[in-house]
Amino acid sequence: MPTATQANKWEQAAVIIDDYKAKPTSPIMLLQDLQAAYNYVPAEAMELATRELGIPLEQLYGLATFYKAFSLEERGKHSIRVCKGTACVVRGAADILDAFLRELGLDGPGTTEDKMFTLEVVNCVGACALGPVVIADGEYFGGMNTAKVREAVAEVRSREAEPAP
Repeated sequence: MPTATQANKWEQAAVIIDDYKAKPTSPIMLLQDLQAAYNYVPAEAMELATRELGIPLEQLYGLATFYKAFSLEERGKHSIRVCKGTACVVRGAADILDAFLRELGLDGPGTTEDKMFTLEVVNCVGACALGPVVIADGEYFGGMNTAKVREAVAEVRSREAEPAP
């Protein structure tokens, strides 16, 4: 039996799904809303959508696994994507990725234990002239090097430590 905290966790999903009952649209839009609410697409929310909207689970799961924009695993509060396109690789992307792995204490791309960061490797992001490129929380950082890795992570961590205004 779910606890009160677990029930509250899925309350937001129920509100999103109810909205789609009133105005049925693309299942992709539903997945986008769930991703925005939870920072990933929880299996429980997809199952709820299946029951409430009659969308086959395999359709939602197929969309969520096909598009790189969706994650089925809980993600960190901050997203870091290291471009491994050809232009970035020849300019040192592998060393930059290794520096992020060391700095975040990860064995490979993934989410840190404290759920603060998710590190991903992505194919070309179309900013070859700026390479090597790292995308942190949607912001592009060109000309990245290993020295900037420590600074970037420290900056995010320091902002987290600051009290909200």
